[in-house]
Amino acid sequence: MNDIRTTSWLELQEALFKNSWQPSIERFRSNYVFRGVPKVAHGLDTSLQTGGFEDYERHLLTSFRKYAMRHAVHGDSVWNWLSLAKHHGLPTRLLDWTYSPYVAMHFATYDLRTFDQDSALWCVDYRRTNELLPAALRNILSAEEVNIFTTEMLNGVATSLADFDSLGSDDFVLFFEPPSLDERIVNQFALFSLPSSANLGLEELLRRSDRTCQRIIIPAALKWEIRDKLDQANITERVLFPGLDGLSQWLKRYFTSRGQPSDEPADPRPEVTAQKPE
Repeated sequence: MNDIRTTSWLELQEALFKNSWQPSIERFRSNYVFRGVPKVAHGLDTSLQTGGFEDYERHLLTSFRKYAMRHAVHGDSVWNWLSLAKHHGLPTRLLDWTYSPYVAMHFATYDLRTFDQDSALWCVDYRRTNELLPAALRNILSAEEVNIFTTEMLNGVATSLADFDSLGSDDFVLFFEPPSLDERIVNQFALFSLPSSANLGLEELLRRSDRTCQRIIIPAALKWEIRDKLDQANITERVLFPGLDGLSQWLKRYFTSRGQPSDEPADPRPEVTAQKPE
């Protein structure tokens, strides 16, 4: 994995959109998905791993489905339920990602309490991770002529986590788009990573190939400029978390003096869905 340290807004743009030109279609189309973290020390551990819940994964999801039945998801597949559970904060093996580098930048710069520390943008080339997939999963992508799974496509090859884990003997990770559960999912341009085991260290897997992943480092000295420009571009909590909670979070941060960063604990809700720094 390569670390790229940027020193200006322009360098950051160049790094994010490098190699996105696709000659075959004469369009700019990035093959990366992004995850922003407010501290460079944040890795890619899932909420199952940071909470020590790996052995309880099946019980957590079973109980969630049982008690959340009145909020039943369309299709009733395990992948829709897993998406809904992750969306509402249940520990899962999923990690939040986004197609949008600017949404990822928001999550790297939203917490004013970390503005004295470097942040980072994880960038993963999903074409490269797809090369690690078992044949059954690669065949589905090929048949559909796509690079990212849907929950319907997943359900066609595995109807449970146990079925999914048994698809291959080697470690792998795939990316899938959740159902459009609400405006938050849609506005954050969100998708999830799904590893082949609850215990799999995603960062370790990605580090096995330099071509698969890169990490763009945002120095602390650049954070205020990025934050202000994102606000002007309307990449804010008001948009990414539609509703009065997101509006309040945006206004509180927007009117915080640069010399007096907020010392209040960050509202946990903005960490749910497209990003969840551990």
